[in-house]
Amino acid sequence: MTDLGYDAAHMLGAVVLLMSFALLYQRRLFSLLHVFTMQALALAATAAWQAFSHDEPHLYITALLTLVLKAVVIPVALHRIILKMNIQRTIEPALGIGLTMVAGVSLVTLSILLVLPVTEDATALTRENLALSLSVVLLGLLMMISRRNAVSQVVGFMSIENGLILAAVGVAGMPLVVEMSVAFSVMVAFIIFGIFLFHIRERFDTLDMQKIESFRGESD
Repeated sequence: MTDLGYDAAHMLGAVVLLMSFALLYQRRLFSLLHVFTMQALALAATAAWQAFSHDEPHLYITALLTLVLKAVVIPVALHRIILKMNIQRTIEPALGIGLTMVAGVSLVTLSILLVLPVTEDATALTRENLALSLSVVLLGLLMMISRRNAVSQVVGFMSIENGLILAAVGVAGMPLVVEMSVAFSVMVAFIIFGIFLFHIRERFDTLDMQKIESFRGESD
């Protein structure tokens, strides 16, 4: 890969990671969906660039699926769910924004320390992509832990899946069937989450996980 190709691939992967931090920073649901859309767009661009630079046409399919599903279908569906269920638009974090960001930086450092030593024989781009991917996955997990709203936890789960796709497109020779199975699994998971959200709303009249836990404690 030329220096330009390497720099472009590295920059696009870094943008996906940067959007993970932006997701952690958001306090409103619609802003959260907009940032998630930008992360999906960056991920689609990463897949398309890897397809072009490595001459792997099947990655164009991955880029198209990511663009359609993650940047259009899922954000639009979540937007409609928020409006239809009249969900509170402000996200109540379990941790403060400052503490969440510090934890996020720590997780990125941990990812680098874990990935780079065990991938010494791989190319520099593969090593960095895997480190970025693990960082995105861990930040998605942090978002699910540090956010009380169920919708924001769904977005955190989808961000984890973005990290897995980033790892898949960054490893040369990754078969298309793996990427297709990942896309299929995320659609199934999204449908399940949608049903789950509607049932929670009907039962508890809220999607705030702290209030749901309090209600459960009162019932006991």
